[in-house]
Amino acid sequence: MSQDPLVLGIDLGTSGVRIAVIDSSCSLLQTESSPYQIGLINPFDWRERCCTLIGRLKPDYRHRLKAIAVDGTSGTLLACDQKGLPLAEALPYSFACPNFTAQLQALSTQGGPASSASGSLARALHLVDQHKAPLLLRHQADWINGWLLDNWSYGEEGNNLRLGWDLSKSAWPDSFTSQPWWDALPEIRASGSVLGPLSPQRAMDLDLPKDLLVVAGTTDSNAAVLTADADDDEGITVLGSTLVLKRFTNQPLSPGPGTSTHRVGGRWLCGGASNAGAAVLTQLFPGIDLAELSRQIDPDQNSGLQLRPLPKCGERFPVDDPHLEPILTPRPVSDSLYLHGLLEGLTQIEHAGWQRLTSLGADPPRKIVTLGGGARSPQWRRLRERQLGVPIRSCNTPPAAGVARLALQAVKAPDKTIHLGEN
Repeated sequence: MSQDPLVLGIDLGTSGVRIAVIDSSCSLLQTESSPYQIGLINPFDWRERCCTLIGRLKPDYRHRLKAIAVDGTSGTLLACDQKGLPLAEALPYSFACPNFTAQLQALSTQGGPASSASGSLARALHLVDQHKAPLLLRHQADWINGWLLDNWSYGEEGNNLRLGWDLSKSAWPDSFTSQPWWDALPEIRASGSVLGPLSPQRAMDLDLPKDLLVVAGTTDSNAAVLTADADDDEGITVLGSTLVLKRFTNQPLSPGPGTSTHRVGGRWLCGGASNAGAAVLTQLFPGIDLAELSRQIDPDQNSGLQLRPLPKCGERFPVDDPHLEPILTPRPVSDSLYLHGLLEGLTQIEHAGWQRLTSLGADPPRKIVTLGGGARSPQWRRLRERQLGVPIRSCNTPPAAGVARLALQAVKAPDKTIHLGEN
């Protein structure tokens, strides 16, 4: 048993980092988490959380690790120099750049996730405007992979769809090659492929095995799909800081702003991510125990409120509108009634999201599996079942265990590649 290979998954989420160690049968052996101390926009915070959590690994597990894989928020983009040193704070996935609409249309003639003012390509144009060449443009997970490898050359395919990577052609668009920022783009590698060994310096700093393999991971929401182990007729909803919907399909969906299509183990996976989610709840109820407050809600009754619980102006999915305003008032005297109305508003966004994916060609889900902190609320689950009209089950295994499966696959079948590709 002592020779059983172990692998490590790192999940870089919107509010913090979680790690998970699994064995060859995908059993979860250890998981640890830490919230960001500064925030999602600070890449040094990403790195320090990783160092802190790796430091908590049990010694026996630490020295049996064979591979590591990282997932991250797919739209969070960073400009750095050739050695990976950040040039400024990262632009988060929710940062929209409506001033670049004309350039986006010229660069993304086929539409798709890169054509949106809320996509990574728009943020890339903003960063290129702000910083002198030469520079590198790297998403959150890709930057951490660069730190692990001491080589910032690579990017994982799914994390770069919003930047313009064409999954069907396995290439950047032809329109990109003549751009002055062409050299800032990463060399794309398939999810599940081995990027290389952990750098000797990093192995020493983190007290990790020198032969540890760094494996291309995926996005945070795709990692959730892997850990959910969903059936063909199930949709996947991640109720985290943001609201993410995923659905397996028989073929790629028609491209559209705010949506994306990935490959997962040879299967097509479509989805979209709203800016709304649990982050707005903590924003509106600072320091309040939401689980306790939820117990005062009767999910079989309507609140009578009509709210749009966006944390700030701008939405990505189910509508792509950087100018969409939140509706957070009127706020009733009762906090439980207000929470009730906000949960209804989030459920309405989820319902519209499933309708959006269905309109693009996905079959409507007959069941939904839910992950994230919101999955632990029985009141929210019942409210969603009533409004969505389908049964819902919860999965409490963290996405870090899902991305660890990619590392495990690389250890078990090093000559094979899993194709996986959003937040």
